[in-house]
Amino acid sequence: MTTLTATDAKKRLYSLVDEVRESHEPIQIVGKRSSAVLVSEEDWRAIQETLYLTSIPGMRESIQEGLKTPVEECDEKLPGRKKDRLLLDK
Repeated sequence: MTTLTATDAKKRLYSLVDEVRESHEPIQIVGKRSSAVLVSEEDWRAIQETLYLTSIPGMRESIQEGLKTPVEECDEKLPGRKKDRLLLDK
C-alpha cells in the first residue's frame, strides 16, 4: 500500500482519487495526529456489502456451500416467476 503524508496527499488529492478508482489499491495517508486510508467509492461499497453479508448468521456458510455447487445443478428458473420463464435466455 502506498503511504503519503497528509501534506503530500492534500497537494495531489484529485489525482489520488482518480488513482484509487482506477487501480483499486488503497492509499494510506499519515498525519501528525492520526492516519487514514483513501479508497474508491466502489471499493468502499464492496467492503460495506461484504461486512453486511458476513454479519448475517449462516450467510458465510451458505455462500461457501453455493460455490461448491456445479452450475449444471443450479435452478435456471427465477423464484416466483412462471415456470416457463428462464433466468438465462439461451
